[in-house]
Parts: sequence; C-alpha cells; structure tokens
Amino acid sequence: MAENDSAAAVRTLVVDDEQEVADAYALRLQGYCDVETVYTGSAALSAIDDSPVDVVLLDRHMPGLSGDEVLSELVERGYYGRVVMVTAVDPGVKVLDMPFDDYLCKPVEREDIRAVIDQQRRILASETLGEYFTAEARRAVLESELSSEEHSEHERYTDVAERAERLENRARRLLADDEILDQFDAVDRKEM
Repeated sequence: MAENDSAAAVRTLVVDDEQEVADAYALRLQGYCDVETVYTGSAALSAIDDSPVDVVLLDRHMPGLSGDEVLSELVERGYYGRVVMVTAVDPGVKVLDMPFDDYLCKPVEREDIRAVIDQQRRILASETLGEYFTAEARRAVLESELSSEEHSEHERYTDVAERAERLENRARRLLADDEILDQFDAVDRKEM
C-alpha cells in the first residue's frame, strides 16, 4: 500500500532509454503509485495511447524519438496529464519554450521523485476538478432544459454527460479527499 492513498491511484509512466535508470526510478515508485516503464519514445507514445497516464517522467536524450520530440508529440495529440523531464541534459535556455510541467536533473532521490509525483497529482486533480465542474454544470443545465427522451437523442448532451463522467472518475481517483465533489453535487442547479 502506498504511503499516500491518493498517490497510489496516480498512473505514472517512466520513459528512459537507459533500462537500468528507468527500472531504478520505477523501483523507487513501486508501492507508491501505479507505475509502468518503457525504454523508447515511440513506446511511450504507444503506452499513452493504450491507457490513461497521469504523469510522464520523461528523459530528454534518447535515440530515435528524443524526449523533446515525445513532448512535442504529446502536445500535438492533446495529452491530458503532466510531464516531468528527468534528465542529465543541461536545461539551457531552450527549456523556456518547452511545455513540460517540471524538470529534474539526474540522479533523483527516492523522496524527491515521490514528492514530484504527489505535486503533479495535486495539480492534475485540481485541473480535472475545474473541468469536471464546468462540464457537470453544463450537463445539469441541459438536463433541466430537455425532456428525458431528448437526453439520449441530443448529441451535445450525450457528449457533455460522458465527458463529465470521465472527469469525475479521474478527479475522484486523484483527489486525496473528494468531499468537494459531494458538495458540488449537493447544489441544486435545476429549475423549480
């Protein structure tokens, strides 16, 4: 069991072409979060396509697809998660234009890598919560405007309802305390 129950639910992908390094980071995270390890940039993109990943720990310098290229591809694909560069490459001023969420220089200690995962979990949970509140409020408004029969026939209602459900599930998985979701649900948004 993880030291932090909400961190245990974080789906983390470690990406590093040095197998020993990737496996060492995965070992440091074992029992703390749900961790998967891959050793190439293309394997990272496949893993993210195959299942939802909350946090990517990404090496910058890899043969084939570099971490920088993987990061660019994630942005193009609209990846919804957090990316932490974990690398021995000197950051340089180029990092000012890179869309990562945190940057760690190797080697990274066990406590630091776990702290970063928890920080990124909290940020992602907060972002997801905000998006859920927006989607759920829209769903509730549409629900009050449409009859029960119209719900299943109305494409936008179906889309927003499905999005709200996905976001709620992810927020509940990532939040340490989901009381705020229950409070949101308790507000009556329907016409009398």
